[in-house]
Amino acid sequence: MALYAIGDTHLSLSSDKPMDVFGGGWTGYVEKLREGLSVLEPGDTVVLCGDLSWGMSLEEARRDFAFLSSFPGRKLLLKGNHDYWWTTAAKMDRFFQENGFSSFQLLHNNSHLYGDIALCGTRGWFYEEERGGHSAKIFNRELIRLEVSLKAAGEREKYCFLHYPPLYQGYRCQEILDLLHRYGVTRCFYGHLHGGSHRLAAVGEQDGIQFRLVSADYLRFQPEKICD
Repeated sequence: MALYAIGDTHLSLSSDKPMDVFGGGWTGYVEKLREGLSVLEPGDTVVLCGDLSWGMSLEEARRDFAFLSSFPGRKLLLKGNHDYWWTTAAKMDRFFQENGFSSFQLLHNNSHLYGDIALCGTRGWFYEEERGGHSAKIFNRELIRLEVSLKAAGEREKYCFLHYPPLYQGYRCQEILDLLHRYGVTRCFYGHLHGGSHRLAAVGEQDGIQFRLVSADYLRFQPEKICD
């Protein structure tokens, strides 16, 4: 039994959306993912940190879900900024059940357990220059969702999974970082950064929290093993 994380699989098996805009490392990435995810075994858990499929609807993303579902283990799904197929939890759960994707669970306004460790998270948001209007509403909603997830974990040790990085070179999302500290998060995993942006990533301990970038291309399409 092991816990893994990987984000930004950017699958497009129904539309074949090219990924070369992110650099040459994406050439043949589906086969690279197939090989990387082959390490999963029954009893494992993998947290998928958003941007899973380019599908514009659940139906368009069906082949991408089938690909991910074909690997053993429990998959916890987190929303990314390109997951346009994401809809209500009830609709997604029903779609997964109807299509036999029984290994999928949503990490959304909740937490899940891996042994005694609580797995918490939400998409997050970049909240930089614009301090009002639509951006502020989205950001505040993400803060609420993150706190709901962290509260659901109770007094257990907490690992947090986000799509957007809360911290990288030249940027701090202080509101999210404050929540991580307030609820005693010990490790934080995030995605979203690709190609040349990898050099901006916060990796390692910062103020008592271990941060790790788990974008698929950063990990060379092999899920990050967090613990046994």
